[in-house]
Amino acid sequence: MKSAIIRASLILLVASPACAGDLVYKPINPSFGGNPLNSSHLLGTANAQRDATARDAKDSSSSSSSSKSSGTSDAELFVSQLEGRLLSALAGQVTSAIFGDNPQENGTVTFGTTTVTFERSIDSIRLVITDSLDGTVTEIIVPQLVTDAS
Repeated sequence: MKSAIIRASLILLVASPACAGDLVYKPINPSFGGNPLNSSHLLGTANAQRDATARDAKDSSSSSSSSKSSGTSDAELFVSQLEGRLLSALAGQVTSAIFGDNPQENGTVTFGTTTVTFERSIDSIRLVITDSLDGTVTEIIVPQLVTDAS
């Protein structure tokens, strides 16, 4: 009798209906809404899987240019930074001519051996950058946002 009661109760437990809830996606990465405490673990895992480092990139670039020494002098660094600032000023002039207070339909800006010619069309702006020193020509086409004025 006792074994019959135990069997009956086991059959009732096994035959009871299963309950389930909705599946909910929970992201792990805190950048996508996951737990912020996961960030250090994920960063450590990413760094452990990373093959290349900044030191590797610097080593490969210095070994590929055999004509230069591995270190740059203060004068070379100054010239490089000065060229960067002057080209930035040129970019500012071109941007002002295209998008400034008095935008132009086309024009040319010359700075040293670099000439930038721009032409505005209905849906894009075409820039042609020419370096007369080595003859390189770069063409950039930038799409222009067209809005309905009505």
